[in-house]
Amino acid sequence: MEINKVLDFAKEKNCEFVDFKFLDFIGRWQHFTTPICELNEEVFEEGLGFDGSSIRGWQPIHKSDMLIIPDPTTAKIDPFIERTTLSLICNITDPITREGYTRDPRFIAQKAEAYLKSTGIADTAFFGPEPECFIFDDVRYASESHQSFYAVDSIEGIWNTGRQEHPNLGYKPRHKQGYFPCAPTDSMIDLRNEMVIALQEIGLHIECVHHEVATGGQSEIDMRFDSLVQMGDNLQWFKYIIKNVAIQHGKTVTFMPKPLYDDNGSGMHCHQSLWKDGKNLFAGDGYGGLSKMAMYYIGGIIKHAKALCAFTNPTTNSYKRLVPGFEAPVNLAYSNSNRSASLRIPATNNDKAKRVEYRTPDPAANGYLCFAAMMMAGLDGIENKIDPGQPLDKDIYGLSPEKLSEIPTVAGTLDEALNCLRDDHEFLLKGDVFTEDVIDMWISFKKEAEVDPVRMRPSPEEFSLYYDC
Repeated sequence: MEINKVLDFAKEKNCEFVDFKFLDFIGRWQHFTTPICELNEEVFEEGLGFDGSSIRGWQPIHKSDMLIIPDPTTAKIDPFIERTTLSLICNITDPITREGYTRDPRFIAQKAEAYLKSTGIADTAFFGPEPECFIFDDVRYASESHQSFYAVDSIEGIWNTGRQEHPNLGYKPRHKQGYFPCAPTDSMIDLRNEMVIALQEIGLHIECVHHEVATGGQSEIDMRFDSLVQMGDNLQWFKYIIKNVAIQHGKTVTFMPKPLYDDNGSGMHCHQSLWKDGKNLFAGDGYGGLSKMAMYYIGGIIKHAKALCAFTNPTTNSYKRLVPGFEAPVNLAYSNSNRSASLRIPATNNDKAKRVEYRTPDPAANGYLCFAAMMMAGLDGIENKIDPGQPLDKDIYGLSPEKLSEIPTVAGTLDEALNCLRDDHEFLLKGDVFTEDVIDMWISFKKEAEVDPVRMRPSPEEFSLYYDC
């Protein structure tokens, strides 16, 4: 949408306010609001100032002034604000140089798309993430020097079969049996459908919705694939919509990868392909109907997988899900239709649908950084003709320990992933997509704000194991 059309759209919809949204370094939407009378062409050209030192991982206080530049193509009506409000996603700009801010995740994704075109390999990278989540009825947690606890609850939780519910009607999905019983066991149908309607109303194309494997309200809503930056925008709207619809019904949503022990965690399988001049470059006559280029792309993902984990699985909790021998794909192998491999080639006879599905990522990821990093790894595989080796058409979970030891795996902890990123990030620096400053800040922030605090705190399970030692 052009600037003048955005202004006309706001007038047509009788907007009273405009909400400026942008992403912090870690992946959470930030925003501020002005009366609609403050929105004019100059705002789109000159931007609005804000304090960049108050955003995690951004500017020091002595260099805090930054600008937001609204992107007119992102104009939508925010469905959750009572007074009619125009919403605009913004890019971040340095007020002196007027250049894009290197730590702005959306700018990194934009540079990734520009780099892809500059290589001549392809002109579009498509991504189709499948973010899973839990819908809970209650969450409580605290972490202090002398105590820590967490508790989540769901009317669906199998742990509530004996609870006094006046009356308790049963029909609660058992552990690992939530995929896909009908109502009344699946109690979330109407809520998920309302989420889908809200997502469609702001322009997202939803393909499928269902209960997921775990008990306690685990769900999945699948979006149609889109280009890299657009899918980054879509994923932000997706999380915003899902959380706010849930709140309206007195429920809470988390995209935390592993909120329940001894049940399936939430992943974000990412389907991806490269296109040029409207042609899918991953379609071919090789294994799984893929092209040689797609094989090299897989090779790049496998080579850089441990470093990629710093962006695809960016929390300490991510690695409670990525445990060898359990449901999450940690083994770096590729296979046709095989869900035990980290890289799956979905079965299809349609050349337009040929793609690679990377199953390791989780929905805690910052979409812009996650998608850009995976594409850069894949491009490195193409540029250097990295052979992914032979496919593994077996149930990896059923392999002997000796055979399993021969298969490389993803990182086992966030600390390991960050160390691997420090040692292996040259592929991300091509085209100035990521910068050394971004890599250094990501590693230092994650270690200081997340890895170290979690590592230093005792957990309740340690008291259970060791108090009487």
